Amino acid sequence: MDNIDARILHALQRDSSRPVADLANELGLSASACHRRIKSLEASGIIAGYSARLSRRKMGFSLLVFVEITLRSQERSVLDGFEAAVRASPDILECHLTSGQADYTLRVVARDMDDYDRIHRDCLAALPDVSSMHTTFALRPIKFWQGYPVR
Repeated sequence: MDNIDARILHALQRDSSRPVADLANELGLSASACHRRIKSLEASGIIAGYSARLSRRKMGFSLLVFVEITLRSQERSVLDGFEAAVRASPDILECHLTSGQADYTLRVVARDMDDYDRIHRDCLAALPDVSSMHTTFALRPIKFWQGYPVR
């Protein structure tokens, strides 16, 4: 990856919906050269896909919640069962295996406290082999994720 590829990645993380011709013009490339480089970045797996960034609040989700989960055991079958249950739950947006006191950190959104109560009762409390759960509510964002640093 060279400096031009890095500039392409930076620009695509800001706005991947732009026409290739506009991106190429911004970067001082021909449209065909820019398109070839993008296809190469996709083929190499550096560009893993494209998506739209939605407004959580405009979608009606007023609560952003982080949930730390500790399991009763570190046995492979326990970890595998928990991870399968998480993958099957549409209410859990992200799940990360973590180091530290908790085994996993989940990211969840809810419309309001009643909705979170539903998620807690029907989804989180039903996850297998959970020994403890610690919930943290985000009060306000300070910095939104805008993509990976590209140098």
